[in-house]
Amino acid sequence: MSRTSSTDQALDRVRQAAAQLQPAAAKVRPLAGSTGEAAKRGVHRTRAWAAPRVEHTGQVLEGSVAPKVSALLSSVAQLLEPGKPPPHRRWRTPIAIAAVTVAAGAAAAIVYSRRKPGSTTPQAEADDVSPAAEMGAGQPRTSTDADADAKGR
Repeated sequence: MSRTSSTDQALDRVRQAAAQLQPAAAKVRPLAGSTGEAAKRGVHRTRAWAAPRVEHTGQVLEGSVAPKVSALLSSVAQLLEPGKPPPHRRWRTPIAIAAVTVAAGAAAAIVYSRRKPGSTTPQAEADDVSPAAEMGAGQPRTSTDADADAKGR
């Protein structure tokens, strides 16, 4: 058997099978067309049925679940956010030193101003006091020799 003859025999068998299937295909062709139309109608009905339900589900999710999910995401974001860095307190020490220095200087100035030699002392006040003030307002005044010498009499 040669190769050509076996190939020819195979082709003959395929042709015979095709000839036998043509009447069956002719019967199935109208059925296939109507089946395609039926499938299109079924898909259309299914889509018409599903569309409002999907939209309603979307509205429910938007109205009830979405706010909860949004709140959850916001709270998680706040937990994840790092805290603010602590402020640098390097300026506190120099300011505290300056404030103590100013307070000490002010205290020293007050103490120094109370001890000035030009101010009146209790001894100087005693020298400036008149004899009437020394004796009191209700006592009678008597003239002494010291008073007479002071007035030139």
